[in-house]
Amino acid sequence: MADTSKRDDAQSKEFIERDVSSGAESMDLSSAVAVAGHPIHAMSVHFPIALVIATFGVDLFYWWTADPFWVRVGIWSAGFAFATGVFAGFVGTLELLFVPGIRMRAASWAHGVAAMLLIAIAGANWLVRITIDDAVLPHGLLLSGLATIVTGLAGWHGGKLIFDHGIGLMVGAKD
Repeated sequence: MADTSKRDDAQSKEFIERDVSSGAESMDLSSAVAVAGHPIHAMSVHFPIALVIATFGVDLFYWWTADPFWVRVGIWSAGFAFATGVFAGFVGTLELLFVPGIRMRAASWAHGVAAMLLIAIAGANWLVRITIDDAVLPHGLLLSGLATIVTGLAGWHGGKLIFDHGIGLMVGAKD
């Protein structure tokens, strides 16, 4: 067990050293898509996150109460979770493609893959709700739960980009 931990630490240290020696630390991390100096992706991700979690909560309320009101709320929250997720994903993809300092980091790609998976799950969740009457139990609830878990995964990788790599903290070189 100790050998595995030492080997993992050595591999991590080697990766970090390779990342630094490749010039990734000195590359520009400025936002390519910003309004008045504020990165749009960082501002827009809050909406799909909140709506995915709200959809899960709404599904739980429907499960406990069987009130059809929660089915209607779930359709709207799932739809807006998907729509705002597509927007945030589009802006995040532009950042990934246009900023070399972001593109070079493995955490950026992991965050992007998790976010695309989340958008696909949110889209499936909304599609199930608008095409099948009373699809909340069990399909909607399962998709909402899965989306909530993947939201945590995508958010964790996004947090690594901010807190470990400083992405999104500076918009331009003058800052």
